[in-house]
Amino acid sequence: MTHHYHAIVWIDHKEAKIFHFNVEHAEKAVVRAHQPMRQIHHKANSIGSGHATENQTYYHAVANEIADAGQVLITGPANAKTELLKHIEHHDAHLLPKIAGVEALDHPSDGELLAHARKYFKAADWMTNPG
Repeated sequence: MTHHYHAIVWIDHKEAKIFHFNVEHAEKAVVRAHQPMRQIHHKANSIGSGHATENQTYYHAVANEIADAGQVLITGPANAKTELLKHIEHHDAHLLPKIAGVEALDHPSDGELLAHARKYFKAADWMTNPG
């Protein structure tokens, strides 16, 4: 996997799509909440069974996917995005400084999600480095 500084997560209670990207390239990983094996391109892990532990395992798997990013935007249509943030606060607090924002975002296509992320980080980068 090529290292990309920015990442975006789109998450609901069934799956999370994680894109690590730059202006020209993107790499996608998908973590599914209720399947025994994750559908992922660059790492191998599994998700356990049971509702309470499965959600924590699911959120931890997503947190692992963003661990090497410099800045992360978390998006999604419902509560899963805030539940992921709460999981990070309680179990993966070292990732908190990487979270650039949390936004509501319905069900975009992969292309729409990447376009949104690139626009978000272009504006954020300009705001922090205007010169």
